[in-house]
Amino acid sequence: MAPPKHLSAVYVAFQLFILKLFHFAEANHGGLSLLQPYDFLYYSGVRSYYNQEWAKAAELIEKSIITRESLFRVRRQCHDVCQTSGQEARQRLDTAKGALWDLWALDWVQQEAECLRFCMGRSVTSTALLPVSSDIDYEFGTRNPYNFLQVTYYKLEKLQKAAAAAQTYFVANPSHLEMRNNIEKYRRMEGVTEEAFQDREIGNERHWVLYDSALQHEASSNWPQAVEKWKACVNETLRQTEECRVQCLVASQPLPEDRGVGTVDGVFEKAAALSLSMLSCRQFCVTQVSTRPGRLSAQEDFLPTQLEHLHIAQFKAGDIRGAVKTLRSLLLFYPSDKDSVDNLQFYFETLGGDRESKETQPCEEISRYVSRSLEEKKLLYFGVEHLDFSFTDPDIWTPEDVVPESIREAWKAEKEKMNEKMKEGEQQIDVDDSGFFAGGPVPQVGVTITMDDELLNGTNRVVFDGVMTEKECERIVQLANAVASAGDGYRGRRSPHTPHETFDGLTVLRAAKLAQDALVNQTDAKLLYELGERARILLHSYFRSPSGLFVAFTHLVCRNAVPGDQQGRIDLSHPVHVDNCLLEPETKQCWREAPAFIHRDLSAILYLNQDFEGGELFFTHRDAKTVTARVKPACGRLVGFSSGPVNPHGVTAVTSGRRCALALWFTKEKLYRDMEREEAEVMWGEPGVKNEEEGGGNTASRNARSQSSKDKSKERGRVTGGRDEL
Repeated sequence: MAPPKHLSAVYVAFQLFILKLFHFAEANHGGLSLLQPYDFLYYSGVRSYYNQEWAKAAELIEKSIITRESLFRVRRQCHDVCQTSGQEARQRLDTAKGALWDLWALDWVQQEAECLRFCMGRSVTSTALLPVSSDIDYEFGTRNPYNFLQVTYYKLEKLQKAAAAAQTYFVANPSHLEMRNNIEKYRRMEGVTEEAFQDREIGNERHWVLYDSALQHEASSNWPQAVEKWKACVNETLRQTEECRVQCLVASQPLPEDRGVGTVDGVFEKAAALSLSMLSCRQFCVTQVSTRPGRLSAQEDFLPTQLEHLHIAQFKAGDIRGAVKTLRSLLLFYPSDKDSVDNLQFYFETLGGDRESKETQPCEEISRYVSRSLEEKKLLYFGVEHLDFSFTDPDIWTPEDVVPESIREAWKAEKEKMNEKMKEGEQQIDVDDSGFFAGGPVPQVGVTITMDDELLNGTNRVVFDGVMTEKECERIVQLANAVASAGDGYRGRRSPHTPHETFDGLTVLRAAKLAQDALVNQTDAKLLYELGERARILLHSYFRSPSGLFVAFTHLVCRNAVPGDQQGRIDLSHPVHVDNCLLEPETKQCWREAPAFIHRDLSAILYLNQDFEGGELFFTHRDAKTVTARVKPACGRLVGFSSGPVNPHGVTAVTSGRRCALALWFTKEKLYRDMEREEAEVMWGEPGVKNEEEGGGNTASRNARSQSSKDKSKERGRVTGGRDEL
């Protein structure tokens, strides 16, 4: 039942505004044990963590997780209880007109709001009814509480619980190398059983378990089992979506801010904006449910894709009637899709004279899903057109006629762009927007180009030989052997990437300080500094950088194979990654966002030795599997490449010996230059080598990494300081 068309905006305003007013009212607690704010419990647990009060931290963080789950459950229960509230007023809306319709609508919404208020008040404190911050949503969305719990339980020597927390966090953060290493360590610890490695959030991922199981049955042509799993997957996806939508409706949300347009933003405009935000939240549930844990992007057309698999599996299993019903459901999303229409005709021909099966209607749940979604989209696009509301449609099946004519052309243009990106697919791999163009001159005498783009099968890749002499290589390796610290530059980690290797490192500034204390030869420390500048000049010239190129970070790194721990090894010394974005191999996307070093523009490795086994650099496509080129280390060999998504790369396992190399990153932005190099210059009392646009070191400037952290702190107070190394 829908309100009269000309009153829809008023209805939108009423529906949630009154509900939110009652949520902010003080509930009558009646002396019962009420749920506390889970965000307060979480922050209290984090404080205890940093105070090393391990038992208290574990108790509070666990309580925050349980309380959050309980709050969601209470919201669902109250929603179900209060659905019948105001039923009499709601039934009168079909016949009511004008102001009378407004009154009955107000009565209906008010009764439902009062019901929700008292229902929630019986179980939840008034403070816990308030909306939580986006920071807390982020923390629980990325499962960071389990990051803290993993360390906490380890400190408490509760290894089974620590392993479970580690596994739960790792499922949603599969690129987190430290946690992967910790899980491997737990597997080798006495008293930790295989049953400990369970995902504690598996209840929210059941649809993905069913999805993967259905695909496996398809692969083995077990069609009856595939049908069973696909049906269960569709039903679970619908259930998870509905659960998410209920949370959007019942949960408190902050009132929209005044947009500074005077009296125009009155109470009804704000109420309408709040209601539209709720509808947008419910639409976003599609994205939330179709995003696999550990992935940054949703699987497009998740529900229609399941229906397509299901009708094919039903046909293969001999259930033609079921295939017709499922295919009619799929056609609700794409009514003019030629393949689906042709398949339906084929099914009809297979059924022959079975008229009853031919007239089978779509699944009721799918019909309601599509109808409800379209009604919400109409209201949301009305808000976009008339109320300056911002809405990003999560569905690609949305029909054109739902979008108002005034914004339809812009909507179609945006949709066309998305379609073009999808069609391009693999072509994205060949596009490098870094601004570098390989093939420039080589300014250093004795340096030769061993491999270029063609031999390396990529874009903006090069290998130089002769960048260092044998004697220089020996000096830097000896420097590393003498003073390199375990995990230097990685906060003391034994190895940031694999438990089968140890890791030693040395930065330019630390070398300078050791030289100042006469612990190492100052000439060797200065050579370490100078090698970065030597590489910068070579790469700046060869890649024809249109602007200045600055050293962003220099790190002398030695990786050592652990003797007796190499048999059957299948991991990498450094897994495939991209230096300035987060690579998602399944979708071939690379996201330029933290924790990636998005300021890095050019990467390089200067090798110092070759007396070891393994440790080869290799490049891949964005699938992180298809190897396109390999580079074997050798003294004085410099590999340079643009840091973006055209150059995913990794390092094979070092299975014997000690591999030493100088890792270098460069940036086109002066703000992000490595201030440690300038600090070293001051210690030596020498002006540094001046870049084209740099004009000399500015020792008063702030390190770019510190600047970045400070700027981020102004934006949000996210709790991200949990340490997860053992």
